[in-house]
Amino acid sequence: MNSHSKIVGSIVLVILAIVGQACAPSATSKPTSSLPPPAADSARSAAAGEGQRGSSKESTIGKSSLDDLKTGKAPVTSPSSPLKDVFFEFDRSDLSADARSVLRANADWLKTNPAVRVEIEGHCDERGTSEYNLALGAKRAQAAREYLATLGVTSERLSTTSYGEEIPLCKEANENCWKQNRRARFVITPSRPAS
Repeated sequence: MNSHSKIVGSIVLVILAIVGQACAPSATSKPTSSLPPPAADSARSAAAGEGQRGSSKESTIGKSSLDDLKTGKAPVTSPSSPLKDVFFEFDRSDLSADARSVLRANADWLKTNPAVRVEIEGHCDERGTSEYNLALGAKRAQAAREYLATLGVTSERLSTTSYGEEIPLCKEANENCWKQNRRARFVITPSRPAS
């Protein structure tokens, strides 16, 4: 299979995974909430990055890995992002001590910015089948979501998705590269408008 065919195939798999998530309830579906949406002023403030500890002048609203792929950019979390990625061991979805430390810092920031909503993306390295890696990515995103909830971040603010192996951060076939791809990425999403 040539490189172009593999990229097109990967994009098709990502689209199918997203469509599948929209059609069937699963652990990776976005939660529905009976809580009222955040106030419009708070949402605008959060979207503009005003009053946020550790924020920069650039917008804090992130682009998903799929958005980055569509525009030809690498799916990299900006160093200025207040939310950092967590990494996993090969074929694992449990949280290491380092991952828990990063998640505690992410939870602290989220608790001081209550209007912010986040999508947690689960990613894997290229080893294993596409289907297996989509499921493993979902488990990784869910593990991060559940731990944030234990730290006091309401689950209504957190959604998950899995990209499996389809949107790698690094494309070399070696352990140093693979460990960069085994991650949960946190993307700040636009707050829901007040109704």
